[in-house]
Amino acid sequence: MAFTTAAAEEVLLPLAQATSLLLEGLSVLTVLSGLLAISRDALPRLGRRLPQRPSNRARLTFGSWLALALEFQLGADIVATTVSPSPTHLIQLGVVALIRTFLNIFLGREIEAERRLEEEQERRRPWAEDGV
Repeated sequence: MAFTTAAAEEVLLPLAQATSLLLEGLSVLTVLSGLLAISRDALPRLGRRLPQRPSNRARLTFGSWLALALEFQLGADIVATTVSPSPTHLIQLGVVALIRTFLNIFLGREIEAERRLEEEQERRRPWAEDGV
């Protein structure tokens, strides 16, 4: 029995669709996990005044989860386009990949800037508590 292109497509198409759906589901679950993580951190702090901006830790945490979710979404788009590489799908993948790449770059920069700010605040905190 010869393995033809049509037979390969018949096997790969359902596998690719299932993989794409799984990756999209993981992306949604990742965003939900990020929301739960920041809720767990933020709820005990409500009503208390903190020396640092209250959104730093939440933004860092949620930004990291969003970056991971974007990676899952990009993977889903790659898999979906692999099995049906029409010019329209390829253009859509290129545009989505470009947008997600820029989002990841800027999100990464913001996370790093927030992390540096938080570390700087942590370094200053012991001096303020010692009265120096």
